[in-house]
Amino acid sequence: MNRIEETFASLKSADRKALVPYIMAGDPDLETTAALVVELDRRGADLVELGVPFSDPIADGPTIQRAALRALDQGTTLRDVVDTVGSIRERSEIPIVLMTYYNPVLAYGIGDFSRDAAGAGVDGLIVPDLPPEEGAELSVACRRHGLTVVFLVAPTSTTDRIELVNRHTTGFVYCVSLTGVTGARGKLADGVDEFMAQVRSHTDRPLGLGFGISSPEQANEASRLADGVIVGSAIINVMEEHAGKPDLLRLVGEYVASLRAAIDRTGIDGKTPAAAPG
Repeated sequence: MNRIEETFASLKSADRKALVPYIMAGDPDLETTAALVVELDRRGADLVELGVPFSDPIADGPTIQRAALRALDQGTTLRDVVDTVGSIRERSEIPIVLMTYYNPVLAYGIGDFSRDAAGAGVDGLIVPDLPPEEGAELSVACRRHGLTVVFLVAPTSTTDRIELVNRHTTGFVYCVSLTGVTGARGKLADGVDEFMAQVRSHTDRPLGLGFGISSPEQANEASRLADGVIVGSAIINVMEEHAGKPDLLRLVGEYVASLRAAIDRTGIDGKTPAAAPG
């Protein structure tokens, strides 16, 4: 098992759920990105989803698009992100999943990228524009280097589709909570509980739930349905609100700590866990 699989197994044994914050690498700069990951680890994150900026996203809403543009304006590349993970590994062993579109990986070279990413300390990939049917080459290369490849299911996914993703995904199944792009919403989407129950009935892998989770209360609600709660746009909103402030890390850390506290109010079976994380 790699760090992602070990983390989910450890959390399950402790009747706890994973907090998976998302930030965009290079926003506002790569040095801050590395410091943020360390702060997220300190504040109770279990995994970190690190976005790779791309000019033509299909799954990202306005908030993450703005973050990507800021990172691209800094000249951030996939190679830079891989190198940044290497620097993070000097200070933190938190599992890191890169969320990237497929074009940067192809441009880098699938084999070279998989080797370099694993060597730097990346643990897995999420590639939202790569369906399982087209992902064999990347999956083989990642498996060779011990990386997980996480595929996505959505409320529109059929039973056959869910089963296909279950056969090909590693690490966990990424469950998109709604039909649409990323972005903070006022409440979880209608029908998400039935959707998660359907996915759960066709896989024994951990389920991560993301898209639209924007408050501690929603994180608590999501933790009753999934094994991991993924929060991105809401965190970037905090970063935008406090951009340029010297206490940016603390303010983002406090928001993530509030998500951690909310999630820890619900254990695996809807019970309060015996102890919160230290």
